Amino acid sequence: MSSVLSIPVGVVVAREMIAHPWQSHRWRPVSIFLDAPRTGQWRELRRDDRSVLYHAATLNLELFRKETTAYRMNLANGEPTVYVVLREDPDSDNEWPVDVHLVTASPFEAQSHGDVGLDNVEGVPMPAQLVEVVQAFIDEHHHEEPFFKRKRQPHLRAEEHKFGQEPVVALRERMSDTIDGAPSVAKPDATRGIETGGGEK
Repeated sequence: MSSVLSIPVGVVVAREMIAHPWQSHRWRPVSIFLDAPRTGQWRELRRDDRSVLYHAATLNLELFRKETTAYRMNLANGEPTVYVVLREDPDSDNEWPVDVHLVTASPFEAQSHGDVGLDNVEGVPMPAQLVEVVQAFIDEHHHEEPFFKRKRQPHLRAEEHKFGQEPVVALRERMSDTIDGAPSVAKPDATRGIETGGGEK
């Protein structure tokens, strides 16, 4: 399997009536499906009294080898999700003033688009077949980063003589080496010259 995998998915967007004083409806992604045909314009799928569903676009959902940690987190939450980014053009007079900008399986990438004012990011259920594809991609490409404990460095390095003085740590080590290598010297007898007997004065 390649380090980048592109999977075409169809995106279904709903135009829903809402109770709001300044707008009559909203646009919301509701699902995605596999084996979707390419489409140059929105295609109506179903309508009722409150909403209309459209096949709005077919985009590639791309999986990247370096993003496997994000995909693992997605699948591990118990509700595998595809994140759909809708980008709205408020000045458009088009019948469909929103564009399907992106589909992604990475919650991190989705979050980055959530900070953009004109982007509407919502999650839709990931189909079971797509879950299997994403899991296989993770199994092939994910590698845990090894953990290396950082070796603690002394505050002062032995070779650094700040302000012309030898560091205390280096000085102690040098003095210890000198003492250990010096010949042993007999200690003076502290009792020499002191009489301990009971002789006459």
